[in-house]
Amino acid sequence: MAAKPIYAAGLDTGSRQTRLVICVLEGSRIRFLGASAVESQGWEKGRVADQQAVAESIIAAVREAEALAGASLQSAVVGVGGPTIRGANGRGVLELGFVQEIQQKDVNRVIDRASRVQLMEDRMVLQLFPQDFVVDEHPGHRDPRKMLASRLEINVHLITASIQEHNAIVGAVNAAHLAVEETVYEALASCYAAVLPENRREGIAVVDIGAQSTELVVYYGDALHLASTVRICGDHFTRDLAQGLCLSFADAELVKMEFGSALSLECPSNVLVELPTPGNRQPREVQRQIVSRILEARAEELFRFVRGEFARVGMDHALMGGVFLTGGASKLPGLCDAAQEILQCQTRFGLTEGILDWPIELSDPAWCTSAGLAMYSAKLKEQVERQKEKASWIGKMVQQ
Repeated sequence: MAAKPIYAAGLDTGSRQTRLVICVLEGSRIRFLGASAVESQGWEKGRVADQQAVAESIIAAVREAEALAGASLQSAVVGVGGPTIRGANGRGVLELGFVQEIQQKDVNRVIDRASRVQLMEDRMVLQLFPQDFVVDEHPGHRDPRKMLASRLEINVHLITASIQEHNAIVGAVNAAHLAVEETVYEALASCYAAVLPENRREGIAVVDIGAQSTELVVYYGDALHLASTVRICGDHFTRDLAQGLCLSFADAELVKMEFGSALSLECPSNVLVELPTPGNRQPREVQRQIVSRILEARAEELFRFVRGEFARVGMDHALMGGVFLTGGASKLPGLCDAAQEILQCQTRFGLTEGILDWPIELSDPAWCTSAGLAMYSAKLKEQVERQKEKASWIGKMVQQ
């Protein structure tokens, strides 16, 4: 009898596009089966404004992805982002009483204490990431087990979210007849897909630029040092064009996608762009360089803010592994070069790695979050299977 396939799915409920990736576990690897992207509804400024509309977008994405994958989906790992996400450092302390060997239970207890922070109303811990352990006031330990000590401390980075916003996203997914395996910070999922663990040790950052929100994470060594939300997103670029050129938002988006660039020097001053005009009004033209200057100013503001976030945790000029740009709004021509000039480190687009049969047409920064969420789901499923195998092995030993 053939074993039942184990599916791993990642759902990115973006404010512009709802993306779903379905994979199947094959031993310790995962293979791509299908994906879908549908227009999102029910979002306003990166937050859920209409839960039922969000649920309908998810239902449409699930139906399309299931048809392509030939699979029936029951659950998924879901991305969470937006302006309500916060990152902060925390600390946990455990007094062991006397010098003794540190065991796994002690590590679990000190991590639990670090997670019990006093949060403001409507805040919850979304994820916790250990940075290092302090053993009898000696910092810098990655694994303190089997060491002798009387006091154990841990430094962690906490990612917190709005309870109301988190529940709204989970409620929308449940309304779409899907169970939520876990909720994961979107920028972290993008990092999971685009940057291999061994490449994070030299110091890397992932900047996930979406339509209505921008998030970033910074890794140094094996530790997460920063999770942050940036107030500038893709829609700001479009609004700048709409205001500067007297266009509707939809027309400004078309001009941005077709003629826009974040580097004005690359645009000749004699090239003109015909602007969309409503009704029977006389067509208007503008220099393409002016379009690029408007976008360049916003790009400079975005990456100066990002650089300020790096400096806040002492990582300015320390990212030897470079910066990875992900998200649909990161594809603006010239944006990668503008980021490299302002951040003063190597910058490139983040593309999905580590999934077998990943389609070439999905090798796009916009798909990193959903791919990373599917990889996270696979990791959870693999852990469950290992526990089942271990329990089965113990059961057989008892019966003998």
